[in-house]
Amino acid sequence: MLLFILKLALSHVLGDFVFQPKKWVKDKEKKKHKSVYLYLHVGVHAAFLLLLLPFQMKFIWATLVIISTHLFIDLLKLNLTNSKNSKVLFAADQTLHLLVLAGVVHYFYPFNFSLGAEDLQSILLLTLALTTTTAVAGIIMKVALGGWEISEDKNHDSLKNAGMYIGMLERLFIFFFIISQQWQAIGFLIAAKSIFRFSDLSRAKDRKLTEYVLIGTLLSYGLAIIVGLGYLTLQHQ
Repeated sequence: MLLFILKLALSHVLGDFVFQPKKWVKDKEKKKHKSVYLYLHVGVHAAFLLLLLPFQMKFIWATLVIISTHLFIDLLKLNLTNSKNSKVLFAADQTLHLLVLAGVVHYFYPFNFSLGAEDLQSILLLTLALTTTTAVAGIIMKVALGGWEISEDKNHDSLKNAGMYIGMLERLFIFFFIISQQWQAIGFLIAAKSIFRFSDLSRAKDRKLTEYVLIGTLLSYGLAIIVGLGYLTLQHQ
């Protein structure tokens, strides 16, 4: 079963990412169903599936199901995509492709989706921890640091919402480092952030900025550590 899953996953990764040039993507976005690269893209998927899977009728039918649904999903995405929803549709597109592959795997190797009370508890606990680490911690930091106004916050040269995403990512890294018992990795994360921020913090006139960044970093890391430790504690209850 694992070998079959790996073959399907590899064919998807190669077809959707490695062997799909930007030229094809742009042409598909512009011409949609009239783009010849759309059908070349599906053909690449078919080629990898036929190459990796055994040459038997049941696997040929599976290949036809995968590439036909892939074409339909891609067409749906191309016709719905605009400048505002491209990221969401990319995630939805990949999710649908993976669900199709999961369905094919289930057809050949049936598996059960039964969830016990302990499984549901684990899922809910992890969901709560991730939500707290990202969204809730971000709001807490915004409230805690909201009384200070730093000139860098008004810098229009920075990427929109970049600070928010950086904070979320660093807290997620710390959370997963803690639950995997890799505490030393947090030190490397702190060192890496210090290197990237050195040019900002080394400016003599920006003592306030230095203090602001240090407080924000310590608060962010502290919240992630608290959530991580809380998760580990409740996980064993």
